[in-house]
Amino acid sequence: MSHTLLSLLAFTPLVLAAILLVGLNWPARRAMPIVFVTTAIIGVVAWEMTITRVIASTLQGLILTASILWIIFGAIMLLNTLKHSGAITAIRGGFSRISPDRRVQAIIVAWLFGCFIEGASGFGTPAAIAAPLLVAIGFPALAAVTIGMMIQSTPVSFGAVGTPIVIGVTAGLDKEGITADLLANQSSWEVFYQLITSQVAITHAIVGLFMPLLMCVMLSRFFGKNRSWTEGLAIAPFAIFAGLAFVLPYAAAGVFLGPEFPSLIGALVGLSIVVPAAKAGFLIPKKTWDFADPKEWPTEWMGNIEIKLDALASKVPMKNWMAWVPYLLLAVFLVISRVVPEVTAFLTSFLSFGWSNILGEAGVSGNIQPFYLPGGIMIMVVAITFFLHRMKLGEIRQALNESSRTLLGAGFVLIFTIPMVRILINSGVNAADLPSMPIAMAQLVAEGMGAAYPFFAPAVGGLGAFIAGSNTVSNLMLSQYQFSVGELLGISSALLVAMQAVGAAAGNMIAIHNVVAASATVGLLGREGRTLRMTAIPTLYYLVFAGILAMLAVYVLGITDPLVPT
Repeated sequence: MSHTLLSLLAFTPLVLAAILLVGLNWPARRAMPIVFVTTAIIGVVAWEMTITRVIASTLQGLILTASILWIIFGAIMLLNTLKHSGAITAIRGGFSRISPDRRVQAIIVAWLFGCFIEGASGFGTPAAIAAPLLVAIGFPALAAVTIGMMIQSTPVSFGAVGTPIVIGVTAGLDKEGITADLLANQSSWEVFYQLITSQVAITHAIVGLFMPLLMCVMLSRFFGKNRSWTEGLAIAPFAIFAGLAFVLPYAAAGVFLGPEFPSLIGALVGLSIVVPAAKAGFLIPKKTWDFADPKEWPTEWMGNIEIKLDALASKVPMKNWMAWVPYLLLAVFLVISRVVPEVTAFLTSFLSFGWSNILGEAGVSGNIQPFYLPGGIMIMVVAITFFLHRMKLGEIRQALNESSRTLLGAGFVLIFTIPMVRILINSGVNAADLPSMPIAMAQLVAEGMGAAYPFFAPAVGGLGAFIAGSNTVSNLMLSQYQFSVGELLGISSALLVAMQAVGAAAGNMIAIHNVVAASATVGLLGREGRTLRMTAIPTLYYLVFAGILAMLAVYVLGITDPLVPT
């Protein structure tokens, strides 16, 4: 079989998933088992993977699935706990006091608070937290998931305290070989690494500036009573102001401090500026925008998780600051767990379960760190909230029952989706001496693009994230490939690696298991195809805009790599 045909065959699982989920509107619980079996067959027959490696990859995927389900459970349990404690009622009232305008609420909850959670924890946590919170304050479930998934863009490259760059890019590149070239040119790995980080930060800052406005436009066009683009555009001055409040400190942190803190600093500075401005009505249109009456919402907008605030009206009203304490504790604990080495070491080793070289397959390993994962930290916050909000045992028991029922639906889908991803990634070890399926896909794209490749470099990163559901994993798979394409074409390798990281961040908006995980938190399982059609719009915006910036950088600004010989 020719190289081109093999590369096209590698695309089959993704194309099949798109047809079933988006084209035929199948629920993921029906589509993903078929996609998984198709992937396994291609791996064994065309890539000549051993049956043992396919099974090992499946087991590795199941271990990762357990980790993701733990995060989902933590997010749902925290929400349900706050619902039964009365905190959600207070939070909803607090947002109404900042501004009753739903566009403003989306910017503050999703864009700024969500970016902070992404900077602290990453791995899909922001959507799992922001989406149910948006539902709790009165957003339709489909709108909440769509906006929640849009968080998975600008802050993601520096999410989880910089993990996609610190781990993904560093481990994804041939560091020793590149360092040798750098030393020969009287430079260093540190300089080259910071160059990539700076280019990622600047590109995200330019493209991400308009993400709050795009969130508002998506809300008004697809979920507004009048289905109007202009009602979203009407808040452009405030949305761009909120964008600037985040991206300026974000970019500065990336350029001057490195990859660990841009999203955290950008969000903290942004919140401190935007919330007081919103309270003062600064740049906010006089005409308040809201959804239609919930009775008029289409059924497809509605999840099967209800937060019946009226039923909780008999509880003693809670002060707004007390209602927010659990989320503040969550943010603080997440940051401490990621930035204090002693705490990180303890949480990653205490009750950590792992399986190295599963079934004897080299490099196929998995582990679960229940206390380090955001799910464990959220459960710890739940325990504190039980005492802090003086809850009854019956209330916490009810929250546990509701959360467990929601988890069962997500689990069935993810036990097929993530093992499918691991088969794709691990297919590079095979009897036919073929590159892994993701690399084969990327090579096909590069060979057909030539000098236009910089425009498509972000899309390659996005493809990797779509497959793996992770910016970090996409960078691990494809950073060296992007670097090599830069050398081959005589284009800045650092810039292409940066575009890889930017595109991989955008690809998280359409990563199937991220959509499933976020959908589970608001009771939208089975309607993932509709969500994917929605999130494809901001993903396309991000990849096209980043691609244009890459072309301008190479062919107009003439950015090259003086550090690495071409």
